[in-house]
Amino acid sequence: MVLRRVKFRKGMQKKFFDRVVAGMSSPSVRGILQFGFDVPYSTLKNYYSGVRLMPEDFFRDLCHLAKTDPDDLGVEFVSGSWGQVIGGRKGKRKKL
Repeated sequence: MVLRRVKFRKGMQKKFFDRVVAGMSSPSVRGILQFGFDVPYSTLKNYYSGVRLMPEDFFRDLCHLAKTDPDDLGVEFVSGSWGQVIGGRKGKRKKL
């Protein structure tokens, strides 16, 4: 089973995390980990900077703790395999 991912508009993922940090009265993004999330700090930094897309369940947990309605954020849910490179024979390029 592949979990869905949350895709924000450009720059909005960082603003979402800033909003969550303020809503949770946390001193920083690292302070989110004190609420019992089993996410490595390096992964959390990748989510914050927008390098990686967040899983839907993690997104909904953050919205719940920050008292934010996830439907008002205007996000798009994409497949968990979205953006992955095709491997194997299909991924090979044809020689010219």
